[in-house]
Amino acid sequence: MVNLCQAWAEAFMAKTGTPVAVTGGGSGVGIASLLNGTCDIAAASREMEGKELEQARQKNIQPRKFIVGLDGLAVVVNPRNPVSRLTLDQIADIFTGKITRWDQVGGRKEEIVLLSREVNSGTHVYFKEHVLRRGKKEGTEEFSSEALLLPSSQDIADQIAHNEKAIGYYGMGYLNATQKAIAVAKAPGKPYVEPRVETVLDGSYPISRPLLMYTNGEPTGAVKEFLDFALSEEGQQIVKEQDFVPVPPSVKNP
Repeated sequence: MVNLCQAWAEAFMAKTGTPVAVTGGGSGVGIASLLNGTCDIAAASREMEGKELEQARQKNIQPRKFIVGLDGLAVVVNPRNPVSRLTLDQIADIFTGKITRWDQVGGRKEEIVLLSREVNSGTHVYFKEHVLRRGKKEGTEEFSSEALLLPSSQDIADQIAHNEKAIGYYGMGYLNATQKAIAVAKAPGKPYVEPRVETVLDGSYPISRPLLMYTNGEPTGAVKEFLDFALSEEGQQIVKEQDFVPVPPSVKNP
């Protein structure tokens, strides 16, 4: 979410003159900062985990969650890769290492190169929980030890652009003509759906998630002003410009 937050911050500072500092590092880093009292707002692309909520309780931190946008996670390959469609099961089998060659899913007789975000990334956690483990709390599936862990979504995009054997994943905002988004089916026999704004909004794209911000208790002052701006018509237009999906009216924030 760092690019989105930076865009919000620049527009908000130009409008109000209130300084806003944005720091990246992954959802886990942001949430830890909130728990340590070193930030006012933690941006996250995943929900806080049970252990983080327990730490908050012990520290008398009262996390308040705000949904500030929606995102579809694209599974991407090089445009010269002939594979264009995969089921969720096939994607899970690829990233856990059960499927290791492209010809096992209709591609060339080549080894698959796996690209993933690092473990402190909310994108990494979301993909593991919702794709590899299919949302099962008791799931134990993990990324293959052969997966290359990269520090940013941009790094994955750059690798995909130059490697016809690679497959990776990242938010829709990083898609461009140098990568090809895979159409994903929830199960064999189900329709294959591409990651687009309309398919995330209507829930037909299987790999989508809310984008979140957490504060300590009810936001006040400049923190509330910034959140109000992010959720305003102007702020949600920035969400759209960053290739994410604005919050639909049916989503009620506290």
